[in-house]
Amino acid sequence: MDLTALVIAAGIPSGISGFCFWLIQRKIEQREKIREKQEEIREKQEYLMVKGIGAAIALGEASAIALKNGHTNGETESALEYARKVKHEQKEFLTKQGIEAIY
Repeated sequence: MDLTALVIAAGIPSGISGFCFWLIQRKIEQREKIREKQEEIREKQEYLMVKGIGAAIALGEASAIALKNGHTNGETESALEYARKVKHEQKEFLTKQGIEAIY
């Protein structure tokens, strides 16, 4: 066997192995991008849930104060407006996630 044949014979398996490793690396990178996007979505969802809990607590507190005093006040109205705002923000987020899941 001459040197050229030996180089070709050794180079082909190395080239095939290199190509296979490149494909594997590419798949890993694609999965990592998907995982990062899912993590961002999960963080946003948790943020909105915490905001919703805060809005519910604020509304409950304002309602309790209004009941205690026997009349509503500006605090109740602002808590209600905040709760509505958070509700719509959550609804828009979940609707967007549902639409993206379809496509």
